[in-house]
Amino acid sequence: MRGLDFNAIADRVLSGEDITDEEAMAILDCPNEELLLLLHASYKIRSFYYGNKVKLNMIINTKSGLCPENCGYCAQSIVSKAPIEKYAMMKQEEIVAGAERAASVNAGTYCIVASGRGPVNRELEIVVDAVKEIKSKHRDMTVCACLGILKPEQAKRLKEAGVDRYNHNINTSAAHHNNITTSHTYEDRVNTVSLAKEAGISPCSGVIVGMRETKADVIAMARSLHAMDADSIPVNFLHAVDGTPLEGTKELTPRYCLKVLCLFRFMNPTKEIRISGGREVNLRSLQPLGLYPANSIFIGDYLTTAGQESDRDKQMLEDMGFEIDLEPLGKEALVK
Repeated sequence: MRGLDFNAIADRVLSGEDITDEEAMAILDCPNEELLLLLHASYKIRSFYYGNKVKLNMIINTKSGLCPENCGYCAQSIVSKAPIEKYAMMKQEEIVAGAERAASVNAGTYCIVASGRGPVNRELEIVVDAVKEIKSKHRDMTVCACLGILKPEQAKRLKEAGVDRYNHNINTSAAHHNNITTSHTYEDRVNTVSLAKEAGISPCSGVIVGMRETKADVIAMARSLHAMDADSIPVNFLHAVDGTPLEGTKELTPRYCLKVLCLFRFMNPTKEIRISGGREVNLRSLQPLGLYPANSIFIGDYLTTAGQESDRDKQMLEDMGFEIDLEPLGKEALVK
């Protein structure tokens, strides 16, 4: 579908239409010489809803390794031989100190992440008490929790504590799921996002691209997240860690990563599209262009891999003419 008018498709998206699977595939197959046209059309959508603002997110790995799940991408899984640091759930004061670091670099969203299938009661209580303290000091900070598969009463406790957002990524398509993990189902992940939403917590769910999936799988991921109505969509690009089952997988190019980000913007026009793990090693010198379709990034380190220095991220935003979005969750100037 060479020569597709991406600008016209963007206008249709802004009028409330969904793109077709054929148009979605054309975005992923966009000829490299037309990539700037695609980015321009994506920015037309992104700027309509978010202007020139970029949300900053910071993550804290409150429990590392010790996970019984067999996710092929994860250095913390039971099947991983990666030499990572392993430790049990942090203390409350350590989690609160992480929020202070996030506030010091203008990260509006603080993500509390723990490895494992799901939280046990002791772990949940530590997070609940930490969130209460964080919210007492930083009322406008968006607190996101990512603790694995939830039970209904756990989702309720997190909401009562002040958790604004819950992340549980679908990671890949339903069709490709069993090629990545068999220790839980795709439906387990969807159900957890639904539980959080039912508890009144903003749902966050995203993907990891580059795990030997097809382009049709990528389209299915974007469409599934649209159906789930996820408010925030982290788009990770596989950073294959030595010692994991996906060790040595290098399928991505910076140009394809940009096309993926554009696809997610076209298919989820009103949502926060966050460039997440693997940004630095996959987008490389094209990182700034990712902000034309995306409106959110992580700063600092990820779970078991290092990120770009926050000063370099802020310089990138300044050079591109973007502003840091400090609006608290629920007060965004967002047309839905």
